[in-house]
Amino acid sequence: MQRAISQRAGLQSSAEAAEAAFYEALQLADVDALMRVWADEDDVICVHPGGPRLVGPAAIRASFEQLFAAGPLRITPERALRTVTLGGAVHNVVERLLVQRDPGEQRFAFVLATNVYIKTPDGWRLVLHHASPATAQEAVEVMATSERLH
Repeated sequence: MQRAISQRAGLQSSAEAAEAAFYEALQLADVDALMRVWADEDDVICVHPGGPRLVGPAAIRASFEQLFAAGPLRITPERALRTVTLGGAVHNVVERLLVQRDPGEQRFAFVLATNVYIKTPDGWRLVLHHASPATAQEAVEVMATSERLH
């Protein structure tokens, strides 16, 4: 019964809402909130930039616990391209990561991420997050776009 209640607590009405919850959990370094976005399947997959393929909730949770040990991840998804069907959605985004090197010195790093969501009885859930370093050109394009005033 407890498991059913916790699943419903993470209920997301759309893939966009699930993605917003995912990035919010990263910003808060909240591994429990993050894992509520993931589907309750043994074959969910996560690939961090330059890292191995992690399969299953336990491996994914452990990787994010390790990442969160250094504090919240200041990641903002930008330039989203989305494909949505009745039961699934694929989102490709450029993630802008704020990197704090020394006190007062901030830089940005850019990552390409593909997030795949499926519609389940418990709402939209993440089944794949695959991230890799962005090219210098993609970083320039993101910076140029975000600095324009409309």
